[in-house]
Amino acid sequence: MIRRRPVPAPEALAGLPDTLHPLVRRLYAARGARSAADAELPLSALLLPTGLKGLMGLTAAADLLVAALHEQRRIVLAGDYDCDGATGVAVGVRGLRLLGGRHVDYVVPDRFRMGYGLSPLLVDAAAERGAELILTVDSGISSVAGVAHAASLGIPVVITDHHLPGPFLPAAAAIVNPNQPGCDYPSKHLAGVGVMFYLLAAVRARLRVAGQDPPSLAPLLDLVALGTVADVVRLDTNNRVLVRAGLRRVRAGQAVAGIRALLSVAGREPAHVSSQDLGFVIGPRINAAGRLDDIRTGIECLLADDLATATERARQLDGINRDRRSLEADMRDTALARCADSTATGICLFEPDWHEGIVGLVASRIKEVHHRPVIAAARAQAPGMLKASGRTIAGLHLRDVLAEIDATHPGLIERFGGHAMAAGLSLAEADWPVFCQAFDQTCARHLDADALLQVTDSDGELPPEWLDIDAALALEDAGPWGQGFPEPQFDGVFTVAEVRLMGSDQQHVRYGLEHPGGGRFQAVHFGVGDQALAVGAVARFVYRLGVNRWRDRVSPQLMIVSAEPA
Repeated sequence: MIRRRPVPAPEALAGLPDTLHPLVRRLYAARGARSAADAELPLSALLLPTGLKGLMGLTAAADLLVAALHEQRRIVLAGDYDCDGATGVAVGVRGLRLLGGRHVDYVVPDRFRMGYGLSPLLVDAAAERGAELILTVDSGISSVAGVAHAASLGIPVVITDHHLPGPFLPAAAAIVNPNQPGCDYPSKHLAGVGVMFYLLAAVRARLRVAGQDPPSLAPLLDLVALGTVADVVRLDTNNRVLVRAGLRRVRAGQAVAGIRALLSVAGREPAHVSSQDLGFVIGPRINAAGRLDDIRTGIECLLADDLATATERARQLDGINRDRRSLEADMRDTALARCADSTATGICLFEPDWHEGIVGLVASRIKEVHHRPVIAAARAQAPGMLKASGRTIAGLHLRDVLAEIDATHPGLIERFGGHAMAAGLSLAEADWPVFCQAFDQTCARHLDADALLQVTDSDGELPPEWLDIDAALALEDAGPWGQGFPEPQFDGVFTVAEVRLMGSDQQHVRYGLEHPGGGRFQAVHFGVGDQALAVGAVARFVYRLGVNRWRDRVSPQLMIVSAEPA
């Protein structure tokens, strides 16, 4: 079902700049933007991290880091194995070195041996690096045992995280997490890399008060943007400011060598990079290393200062990502076949030969197809254990569901954590059938028929005069688009005037579409193959308005999302 967003009233547009393309003004207003600052997103619009409603724990954490820098103690960052964690480590290492740290190192967990978070094993790895202070990145809020182990070794821990806490907080020297109890910081959707950036900003501010002249942290903003988009956190105004600032640096050719190298291997021009490129081009290549190999390859790519080294790492990441796509396709096809006739509200999937690093992607794909909450599981390295990852739909808080199951079935889940829309857990394989039943029943209690109805949102029809290159370029430069500030897509009835299959496997289609109001427009629809519409067919298309660049020519292009008979 197509659901059109309401057209904003004229007064909703009054505060937006007249210099914006009228289509962009309408789209911004429909997403709640009301002022020039909402549209232009200057860095001055960032919420302050300190003061009234500041980030809880930030002052204590900054003081500890300033003291460690002053005494040149060895700071070891403890990261995570996804893109948010990798960019957070890169921001932390680069930032602390910019601020005068000469002994800054990092460790990341082996996802298959250590699991997620600051485990005692990861603490031991940091201790082997000579850690005198452990600084977590994108993790730690649930690492009660790891922090206790660090304390037993005499190593203080500063936690930076954004995940939802469990019933008990670790006894860390300081905790910075906008979602911890008692923190009233308004931007609850900061990614892990965003929390790290704010901590570094607080450290820099203290150094300036002490009479030093530390360098700007602006060169870190491209990394902040990448991690924020890749983690699919909600793009509230604060996150949009961070992402917009990072995109400006990328488009100006000022990105770190690693981002430039990753764009190059993917065939993307930095000058035209969008938030979608960060989320769907660069992010997956870094995530692939954490899923299948070693996230350190991604981190070292982002830490490289010379383009040659960065390019070598980027090519490695590109190869790993190709392997990831192949493995994911096989697992996805199996999953689709398994749940083709499923009537479950909450879908649970498990195959003995699945790869634990890919199950989250499988859950995401099945969720998109069936519009149901999904948990996908694989065997863990520990005998008799499963690791599972879940994705959910709007209206169901996934971590809360797992907490409810944990409360009603004590001991069933060994460990869990995550966000509203995504979460992970581990449990005994023998308990899988019981968990599946509990998950389905819990989802059914919380989701009604309306919530389970699959809806495609549209920003309405576009007249032919707005299907031009000016509007397409304006949309390309607008945004950033993402979770909570969705990329625009439109719907309209067109007649198919031309059909041409593309690609080595002939699975993509290029259409020539005629608008009933006049005009013929080029369109592409990926992955439809033999389901392409015939010449003369009249259909309602949902599409995005994009820019096609070929040699020295630019032209508007409709990127088809779906098509149904008119």
